Order: sequence, then structure tokens, then C-alpha cells
Amino acid sequence: MTFRQSLAFTLLPVFAAFQNVAAAQPTVSASPSPAAPAYVAPTYNPTDVGKAPKPLKILILGGTGFTGPFQVKYAVARGHQVTVFNRGQTHPGFLPAGVEQLVGDRNTGQLDALKGRKWDVVIDNPTMLPKWVRDVGEILKGNVGQYIFISTISVYRDDLKPGANETAPVATYDGQDAMKETRATVVASKFALYGPLKALSEKEAEKWFPGKTCVIRPGLIVGPGDETDRFTYWPVRIERGGEVLAPGSPGDPVQFIDARDLAEWTVRMAEQGATGVYNATGPARPLTIGGMLDGIKEALNAKATFTFVPADFLEKENVAPWTDMPVWVPPAGVGGGISAVSNKHALEKGLTFRPLSETVRDTLEWFHQQPKDRQEKRRAGITAEREAKVLQDWDKRKK
Repeated sequence: MTFRQSLAFTLLPVFAAFQNVAAAQPTVSASPSPAAPAYVAPTYNPTDVGKAPKPLKILILGGTGFTGPFQVKYAVARGHQVTVFNRGQTHPGFLPAGVEQLVGDRNTGQLDALKGRKWDVVIDNPTMLPKWVRDVGEILKGNVGQYIFISTISVYRDDLKPGANETAPVATYDGQDAMKETRATVVASKFALYGPLKALSEKEAEKWFPGKTCVIRPGLIVGPGDETDRFTYWPVRIERGGEVLAPGSPGDPVQFIDARDLAEWTVRMAEQGATGVYNATGPARPLTIGGMLDGIKEALNAKATFTFVPADFLEKENVAPWTDMPVWVPPAGVGGGISAVSNKHALEKGLTFRPLSETVRDTLEWFHQQPKDRQEKRRAGITAEREAKVLQDWDKRKK
């Protein structure tokens, strides 16, 4: 599996969970299915955010997943009129009052609810297939003023260099027909198709909305509500205390963005009518894995110590970057540049970041509110047993 695949592959557990929910709930429900584990939504009530210079009619494709609810609530708080379009099956019942919900399914082409409507802005959150953009484009072309496509830094090739900006080469699709790819084929490819199809989706957006397209490429999205646990592992583990296995060198770079920061900035980009391509990851200044772990420890006042183990030893122990050791990738290896991309363009457009301590505490608080079985089955991070063994093996080697 290439590194770019591993970036997307950690989405598989939550992706599969949503697919199972969809199969079990063919109709819209006002509350989660009793058969599904209860889900506690993050607390997020933006206040004192000010009003937008001009109220907009915003269509959010998705809107009930991870970042979508933050977009919806922030946009409403800013005075915008919000419509969401989705299947009505992911976290149903969590939309605030006054938000219009249109029900359909882009995967099956059920888009009738979008016909004959106009919006100032469309924010496209969940697209992984270029045909989804094409199908929406055929209906909305000429009926929207701006199209914001939420992409990913996974579009970049595995040989991405540290400091690369939005002009870096993206992955290429080498299949027979991108328009015939499905979510099933993406999963079957072990997400090898994810980056290339996202890159083609960006092009498809510009094709249907020329001069009106804004492409946002987030890095690792973290914070309360993250069902992949790709960052959550660290606050949970550090809170437990004791000797913590830490990857690589304390000076290895890391990057991520709080879902709330991404959502709020996306709405502000809509207010600006921004176009172009932007790497949306943070923080504003370089951060290292050592700095991140120390910051989490400080935020939680935890009694933990960190034992950094070199990348080559972790590899021999079959401890994988990003999945077993979330957030981190070896900077000298393939894909190392993914943790050091340039966000200068986005910063110039007003991207801001809340303190790490706020993200840490809010994420942990949200996680502790989830059902017990959900907490016991984290979707990323090394198990306690394997961690203990690796630490033991490392200690023996040092002796």
C-alpha cells in the first residue's frame, strides 16, 4: 500500500459504518436507528461571530458528517440561509432549526430535489467521484455563483516535497473510465483510487463552474466529532499516562486542522467569493510531533512520559506511520512531504487556528461522551499490548 493510500485508508471503518447505516435505514429517520450505536454530537454553538457583510443562499452538499454540521451552524450564525442536500441517513436529527433539508442520493443519481433551484454558493463536502460533480454540474450550471469543492492533500503524488504549494503535481488516474468508478471500486482498490479521483473531481468542478470554483485541500482533519480517531488516539493515550510510545524524532513535522477552523474558514471563503486552490492545514507556524505531544500533555495535565523510537525500528516492528502512530509520517520516507505542505496561500485568505489545547480538550470531552463500546474500539492507533511489546523490545535493544 502506498503512503497516499494509507492517508485515505484510515477512513474505511467510518465509511463502512455509514454504508451499513444507509443499508439499514432506507427512509429518513428523525433519530439514529436503535440498532446502531448511539452517537453524541459535538457541542458547537458559535456565538459572537459577527454577521456576514451580505447574507447568502448557501447549498451544502452533505452537511451532516464531520465538518458539515460546523459549516451549517457557523453559516446560520453569520446570517446566511442554508440548505443541505444529503441522504438523510448520516447523523439524522442534528440540523438546527431553520435549515432546509433536501433528500437525495448522488451515488444513485437521485438529484431531482436540486432542479429548478438557485444558490449563491455551493459547498461540496463528500465527493470522491468525478461523476458526482458532473451530475450536479449538469443541474446547477448557471444557477450558482460560486462552487467550493472540498478536496484533500491526498491528491498530491507520493513524492511530494516538504514546503510544496498548490502547484505541486497531483496523482494521475490510470484506469479505463473515471466516470464509471464507484465507491465500491474505491474501497476495492484499498483507496489507491481515492487521490486520483479527487484530483479529477477538482478538474470536473472547474469544467462545470469555470471561474467560479474554489478548491480547498485540507490536511488531516481533527477535533470533536472525528469518527476516524486519527488524532483522538493521542489525547486518549496521553490521558492514561505512563510511558508512551512516540514515533521517530521529536523534531519530525506534523500538520492537521481542527474541523471547526476548516468549516468556519470555508464559510468565510464563500463570503469572499474566493476562487483558486488552497492547502488548508495547520497550524500557522511549524509544529513537530514532540511539540504536539508535549502540548497534549500540558493541556490535559497528564502524567505521561514519551519514549521516541526511530522510524527504522518501528518499521521492523511492523508499526505503521499514520495508522498505528497517527498524525506522524517519517519525514525522510515516501510521503514525508505530506506533513510539511505550504499553507501560505490559505493564511493570506484568512485561515486561522484555535489553540491546540482547545482542540485536545474538546476532542477528549466528546470522545468520553460516546458509548462505552465505541470508546473501547478505537479506529486508529496502536493497541496497548502492542505498544508495551514495542517499548520492551526497544528497551532490550538499547541494553
